[in-house]
Amino acid sequence: MTTQQTALEHLRVIRSLLEKSQAYRAISAPAALGGGVLALVVSAIALNTDKFSARHFLFEWLGILVVVTALNFFLLHREASARARPFVSEGMRMALRAFFPPMIVGGLLGVGLIWFRNDVRLASLIWILCYGLALLATAHFSPRSLVRLGWAFLVTGMALSVWFFTAGASAKTGADGTVAYLFLGTTFGVLHIMYAVAVFVRSPKEQDTEA
Repeated sequence: MTTQQTALEHLRVIRSLLEKSQAYRAISAPAALGGGVLALVVSAIALNTDKFSARHFLFEWLGILVVVTALNFFLLHREASARARPFVSEGMRMALRAFFPPMIVGGLLGVGLIWFRNDVRLASLIWILCYGLALLATAHFSPRSLVRLGWAFLVTGMALSVWFFTAGASAKTGADGTVAYLFLGTTFGVLHIMYAVAVFVRSPKEQDTEA
């Protein structure tokens, strides 16, 4: 491949990434809204229940992850079909390569902490921080709205971590579930809903000009 052909290929990939970033912002908003509402509902129900099981907590949030992931991929596949483009493009592969490492690390650490140590509070913090890092890892080919969401998760996660390792670490064991549900409900619930609403209320012109 000549230098000119290489440059043209790079331009094609960049253009594809920019186009997909716009589409992904619009498509991910319904999934974010659904996931946020689901996270809030699960947290609200759990906070009004006396019984708590760390493994039940784990299965609840893994179930939410599966549902939201399936919805997001369905929407992306539908958009790709409507545009007559391949679902797994080079741009998507690049995004997934950036997104997955923090998610896999956070997921494994969180699952291990819950399954073997019943530490739902620390596991929740790790999930929040690693999700924020995963979103920020895609900053080069994501719209600014998703990058801001990543920063919101990271900053909130760090603030909750400071609280946890100071005042929160002395909380009674019985409050572990309450604290963990508050952590995840505040972030995966409230922040996702705020992100979705912000995308929905933006005018089409603003969405088109956002990089």
